[in-house]
Amino acid sequence: MRVLCLSNGHGEDAIALRILRELQQQPNPPALAALPIVGEGHAYIDNGIPRIGSVKTMPSGGFIYQDGRQLARDIRGGLLQLTLAQLRAIKAWAQEAATPTPHTPHPTHPLILAVGDIVPLLFARLSGLPYAFVGTAKSEYYLRDECGWLPRDSWWDDRLERWTGCIYHPWERWLMCHPHCKAVFPRDTITAMSLKRRDIPAFDMGNPMMDGLDWRDQSRGMKDETSNSSLIPHPSSLTIALLPGSRPPEAYANWDTILQAVNGMIARMPRPLTFLAAIAPGLEVDVLHQALMAYRWQQVTEEMYTVGLGNRKATLVLAQRRFAECLHRADVAIAMAGTATEQFVGLGKPAIIIPGKGPQFTPRFAEAQTRLLGASVLLVKEPDRVAAVIQSLLQNPDALQTIAENGRRRMGAPGAAKRIADCVMEIIGS
Repeated sequence: MRVLCLSNGHGEDAIALRILRELQQQPNPPALAALPIVGEGHAYIDNGIPRIGSVKTMPSGGFIYQDGRQLARDIRGGLLQLTLAQLRAIKAWAQEAATPTPHTPHPTHPLILAVGDIVPLLFARLSGLPYAFVGTAKSEYYLRDECGWLPRDSWWDDRLERWTGCIYHPWERWLMCHPHCKAVFPRDTITAMSLKRRDIPAFDMGNPMMDGLDWRDQSRGMKDETSNSSLIPHPSSLTIALLPGSRPPEAYANWDTILQAVNGMIARMPRPLTFLAAIAPGLEVDVLHQALMAYRWQQVTEEMYTVGLGNRKATLVLAQRRFAECLHRADVAIAMAGTATEQFVGLGKPAIIIPGKGPQFTPRFAEAQTRLLGASVLLVKEPDRVAAVIQSLLQNPDALQTIAENGRRRMGAPGAAKRIADCVMEIIGS
C-alpha cells in the first residue's frame, strides 16, 4: 500500500500532515510520500515523510488568487516549468507504485491524497490513479448558512456559484465525480450535504484544522490564574490573543496594526488586560520586539512586556511555539490571519479582524472570512475601533453564546484526521 500526498500551501501541508500521522498509526500503515505543490514542504521532511519531485517557493507565497499580479510574478519566477516538473514526478511515482516487482508481486493499491483546492485535485486526476480529496479552501458558508443565501453587495459576486447552487464549480465537481475519485472530505457538514446531493462521494468527517490543539498545563508554560504565575498577573484580567499571521513580511505589518488596536484598548478599558501574542516559529521575535519598543512597552522578562497609560497597565507575552496554549487561554482574539483565526473561532470564541494590505489578509479576504465564519468574527476596518467593539461584545452574553455555538458548528469537533485516515485505509483495502 502506497499513498502520495499532494498539498498546495503551508496550511494545507499542516492539515495533510495530521492525516498522514494518523495513517502511520494504522495497524498496517501504507508507505507515504509527499509533493508540496506550493512552497518547499519542510513540515514533511521534519516528520520523516519523503518528498518527490521539484519544490520551490514562489514570489506570491501561494496567494495568486488574491491578486492577478501575483500570478504574473510567479510565472516570471518559473511557475510553468515547476508545474511541468511536478506533473512528471507524479506520473513517475504513479507508474512505479502501480507496477508489481519481484518484492511486491501483488497489487500495491496506490492512492493519491489531494489536500487543498483544484490544483492538487487536478494533479491527482492526471496521475491516472485512484484518489481522495480533502477540500480545505471552499465551503458553502461562503454563499449561505443554515437559514439561506447570504446577501452580497453586487449581483456579480459569486454569480456562477449561485447560478449552479454550489460553492464548487462544475469542473471541480466533474473531477470529484470521476470514477477514480473514491472520496471527498469537505471541511464542514453543510458542504458535505451539498456535494452528496450531486452524487459526489462526500464524507462528513469534520475539519482537521481542529486537531492538534490539545493543550496541557506545563511547568514552563502559562500557569493557571489560580497559581502564582505572573504571566497572567490578574485573575480578573481580560485575556486577548494576538494573531498577526505566519508569513513575513506581511505578518510584521499586521503586527503594527494590531499594536495600534492594543493601545486603543489600554486607553479605553479600565480592567486589567493580558495580551498573548501567538507568534509563528518562522517570524523573527527581534522585529516584533522593536515594534513593541516603539510603542513604549517595557520588557520585564525574555517573553513578557508591560506598559502603562495613566493608571491603566497591561501585560503582553510574546509566546512563540505555544500557539494552542494561547488560543485556549484567551477570551477574545484580535486577528489578521487565516487558519489561526478559524481555529480560534472553532474553540467557540470571538475574533475581531482588521483588514491588512496583503498579500493574504486583504480587505477582500477579511470580508470572505466574515461569511465563512459568520457571527464568530467581527470585521473592524480601523484598529482604533477594536476597543469599542470588544466592550460592546462583552456586555452581550446572548451574543457570546451564539458565537460559541456557531464556531463549534462551523469548524467541527476534533478527531477529523483520524476519521479521514480510517476512511482512506478502507478505500485502499477495498
